Amino acid sequence: MKKTFLVAVFALIGSAAMAQSGSGFGVKAGLSYNKNGDLIQSVSEGGSDITKGAEGKTGYHFGFWGKLDFPKIYLRPELVYSKTKSSYDIEGDSQDYDVSKLDMPVLLGYKLIGPLHIFAGPAFQYTLNNDLGDLQVEDVKNDFTVGLNAGVGVNLGKLGLDVRYERGFSENEAEFIDTNVANVEGRVDSRPSQIIFALSLKL
Repeated sequence: MKKTFLVAVFALIGSAAMAQSGSGFGVKAGLSYNKNGDLIQSVSEGGSDITKGAEGKTGYHFGFWGKLDFPKIYLRPELVYSKTKSSYDIEGDSQDYDVSKLDMPVLLGYKLIGPLHIFAGPAFQYTLNNDLGDLQVEDVKNDFTVGLNAGVGVNLGKLGLDVRYERGFSENEAEFIDTNVANVEGRVDSRPSQIIFALSLKL
């Protein structure tokens, strides 16, 4: 239901964008550098919890965008599949935390000088899957969350380049357990904190 809603909203705004001068739609893809939130490892037999930060790793994304253009501002909704990755040290082993999600940023942009522009807006996120190395990890607490995108870009004809920062607004945890080691269990914050580099093509 939530995924259907996101697709419907994107299609609606994209259709409206096509009717405006200077507006349009296209495809995009790029790389990201992401660090998820803290991992809290629970220690058995009355021990205190251990909190560990993530090590950032490279991910990727691809998707579609639409643009509703005005003289100095624009509205740009996007529908993007994202794969983020970070790493945690658990019992001396490095475990990669992979998260797959659908992102729908709705960006309001301002044109500065020539092809240079800045933008910001909410990013509606739907988590599809999350994996934590060879540990057993449950689904995230909330499939649907909201974050923030903000960045700067440049348009070169039909090509566009931008760099942005994405941050989730609230913690969204998933519990994990190692079925082979009884005292390894805890929870991990799947909230993204990433720098995204993207290349766009207007069709």
